[in-house]
Amino acid sequence: MKTVFTTGEAAKICKVSQQTIIRCFDNGQLKGFRVPGSRFRRIPREALYKFMKDNSIPTDALESGKRKVLLVDDDADLVSLMSKVLDEDGRFEVRIASNGFDAGMMVKDYRPDIIVLDVMLPDINGKEVCQRVRQDPSLEDVRILCISGMVEEDRIQELRIAGADDFMHKPFDIEALIDRMCAMLEIEPATTTA
Repeated sequence: MKTVFTTGEAAKICKVSQQTIIRCFDNGQLKGFRVPGSRFRRIPREALYKFMKDNSIPTDALESGKRKVLLVDDDADLVSLMSKVLDEDGRFEVRIASNGFDAGMMVKDYRPDIIVLDVMLPDINGKEVCQRVRQDPSLEDVRILCISGMVEEDRIQELRIAGADDFMHKPFDIEALIDRMCAMLEIEPATTTA
């Protein structure tokens, strides 16, 4: 478990901009230290926890150390497999929605770090889900990884314009999915020991 955070990491955990963290650090609201001989700021876990409590920021992301994933897909078998593998990985906390409406409701409360979103949902399409998430400024840090069996390049471009950060074709290797999620969340890929 991490004991010291960069301003960027603290910003992700608190779901605020890095500038906000730097401003709070510089004006003394957020305690920490500077790396000797550089301008880099570092924030100890206890100081970040106190700052989050003082400012009514939910501390669950800091306490669990896990990244929140919202899986949105109506394919129960695929969702079950993805959820199982992500749980076993240990770095992710997973919630599931089987349609766009439920996803929309859950995003607000759950505030995931990343949404793995099937483009073809039974009620609304993935493009519309992307647009709705991107219309909410408080969700600007949420990463969206779209998945689908469709292959038309213009449709993928439409998803990117609507706010998707990345796209993967179905079927995909579950390990490749986790690697892609790690890259999007800027966390180290799991090291495999031989």
